[in-house]
Amino acid sequence: MSYADDKRLLVEIAHMYYDDGAKQEEVAAKFNISRSLVSKYLSRAKSLGLVEIIVHDEQLHPYRDLENKLKRLFSLREVICVQSVDSGEQLKKRIASAASKYFARMIKQDSLVGVSAGTTVQEVAQCFSPALQLPKATFVPMVGGLGIQHTDIQANVICDIFAKQCGGIQQGLHAPIMVDSKEARKVFMEQSFIKEVFNKAKKADIALVGIGGLPVYSTMTKAYMSNFSIQEFDLNLPEIVGDICYNFIDDNGETIDCEWNKHVLNIGIEELKKIPTVIGVAGGKDKLRAIHSALKGQLINVLITDADTVKAILE
Repeated sequence: MSYADDKRLLVEIAHMYYDDGAKQEEVAAKFNISRSLVSKYLSRAKSLGLVEIIVHDEQLHPYRDLENKLKRLFSLREVICVQSVDSGEQLKKRIASAASKYFARMIKQDSLVGVSAGTTVQEVAQCFSPALQLPKATFVPMVGGLGIQHTDIQANVICDIFAKQCGGIQQGLHAPIMVDSKEARKVFMEQSFIKEVFNKAKKADIALVGIGGLPVYSTMTKAYMSNFSIQEFDLNLPEIVGDICYNFIDDNGETIDCEWNKHVLNIGIEELKKIPTVIGVAGGKDKLRAIHSALKGQLINVLITDADTVKAILE
């Protein structure tokens, strides 16, 4: 039997190292073995179940159990919860702060990042640390623009904020979010300067998207209806639960067959799902059904939200 199988020896080494606080050199000297063997024996003790290391992070990380349950339920890559608050604006800021930190861990020097529009995504860009310099990272819009009254939350501007924060590259999309007819959409989407941007967005390594609630709550529809006459579009269809990248979706995360979706300049649901990492940032009861829909339809594989939203989805 080798020393690595001598459980009595392994327990004595573990007690001296973990309980007595001895250094590996001191353990090696006492048992007349090399320091490398001490490290090997400590690992062996853990593999045999003689040593169990427990990280007590309940106070520092109170939502880990919730996050893990949601990850398992929807086969997600990551779930990050923040504390829920009553204020919608404060909740956006909390979610955005957490999202910017996660995004900073995920982005690489040469990443191609697809960006949607919206207030929460804009907050993420504002929170993104300028200490992280990524001169080769490129930020590309995945949707058209909302018009002059809402320039601060459209994808072009958000891409510009990201690029300025990290010294990266911004790809501009000079196109509206919506056109007057299905025929006009087809013509627009075939224009070389528009097609080039959307083709690049489809090849993104990471997508950062907001999730809109019902049209009555949606910044996007309010913004557009304040500038254009689209009363002929029925935005109160019972199957609509929200939107992602301006695609109205149903409870299963599938695109709704409605006039709005036939006039919008954006990347589609199926194209979004092909992007390796899709980070959804949203929270609050008004967006609960939409978030649940995005999860069911596997439109995102990372969710950054609040604890109450996760609890409600799990229930």
